[in-house]
Amino acid sequence: MTDFVLHNPAQRKKSWYIFFFQIPWLVEWILSKNDFGYLARTLTRSGRKNTFTELDVTEYKKAWSQKGALTGMLNWYRAVMRRGLRSAVSRKSPMRRVHVPTMMLWGRRDVALSFDMAQPSIDLCDEGELTFFDKATHWVQHDASEEVNQKLIEFLR
Repeated sequence: MTDFVLHNPAQRKKSWYIFFFQIPWLVEWILSKNDFGYLARTLTRSGRKNTFTELDVTEYKKAWSQKGALTGMLNWYRAVMRRGLRSAVSRKSPMRRVHVPTMMLWGRRDVALSFDMAQPSIDLCDEGELTFFDKATHWVQHDASEEVNQKLIEFLR
């Protein structure tokens, strides 16, 4: 992902939020303002219409408001940037391969991640299976739940 972000201007533009998330405490403060209003809007606007119900958003807000939850979520992005940038800049060996069977499900209408990133990622897997969902967004498990569940059942068998 880091290589793709560094070398693909369109993905870098889509990934602006990852750079914003690097700012400690200020981001937590901004995202928690107005009862997590910004996060709630981002969630609902990044999915298809009616992907998330009011009840879903309420449950997300409960989760986000737990002590340390927001920082924990942001720390994933902080760590991936620090580790990913270091390894991308100092890459002396080929990218690590994934040796376990891997299934990747990708929504073509994802506002955060370009579907062009999917194939190079799955190519790093010895046994990789990639499925695109043409009408799904970043929230493919919500947008195409029946199809996703079927894929998971087949894969796990």
